[in-house]
Amino acid sequence: MNDYTLTIRSYEKKGVLDDITDIITEHGANISYVHLFIEKNNMGSINLELEHVEDIDELVADLESISEIKSVELHGSQLDIYGKRIIIVGGGAQVSQVAMGAITEADRHNIRGERISIDTIPLVGENDLAEAVEAISRLPRVSALVLAGSLMGGEITEAVKKVKKESNLIVICLNMPGSVTEYADLIITDPIQAGVLAVMSIADTAVFDIKRLGKNIKY
Repeated sequence: MNDYTLTIRSYEKKGVLDDITDIITEHGANISYVHLFIEKNNMGSINLELEHVEDIDELVADLESISEIKSVELHGSQLDIYGKRIIIVGGGAQVSQVAMGAITEADRHNIRGERISIDTIPLVGENDLAEAVEAISRLPRVSALVLAGSLMGGEITEAVKKVKKESNLIVICLNMPGSVTEYADLIITDPIQAGVLAVMSIADTAVFDIKRLGKNIKY
């Protein structure tokens, strides 16, 4: 069994999505991610990440038999293409330095077969940062979060507690005032090193195991 991504373009009509999911269910596949949007001329596009697909050719043929579907495109899974994902949030200067370390280290592992991608968003303000952290639980493929700022606590801490409870997300933060450091897996003073260790903590090609360091370690 394999994982695939399907891009389905269909006419916008009530019940089409039900027909698609029924066929996928009949084939025993699981939908791990879906993104749907409406194009021009009453056309809709559906991107589906599928797991445990036994016969992809038969599945595509059954989907194409739906009269409202115009085309079905087959792609490799996003996990195979973009791999694991690191999110870096916080102040612009700190984010850029963490990203520098993360991208440099990711390149070292990616040339050996890894697929690690780095996403950044410079943000200021407790509410905006808390919303960004909380939304990570709704993003696909995220393996690690780096909090790159000068002061974080309050609602940001609550958001970190929530996402850690809901997932196996690794949280690394810079050494800073605020209660968020109490819930990070690793606290790093140097932002470039924080980016490097974020990559090492999720790379299969690295020998570094963050769990062996103990809880809430500062460097």
